[in-house]
Amino acid sequence: MAAKVKKKTRKAVTKRFKKSATGKMLHKKPGRRHLASCKTRKQKRRLRQTVQAGGAIAKSLSNEMGA
Repeated sequence: MAAKVKKKTRKAVTKRFKKSATGKMLHKKPGRRHLASCKTRKQKRRLRQTVQAGGAIAKSLSNEMGA
């Protein structure tokens, strides 16, 4: 009898996304790493927030994380 093949996690997804306690997929907004001097205070403040990934995308992401 053959052993069941384990599903590998996508490391790129685990680095960028986090699963909350309630099961929501959270990620940080892109665009804050460099070239910050040309961005306004308001823009940089909004980029600090985490965002929830929605719907079908969140479901596929959780599958790729191996959960």
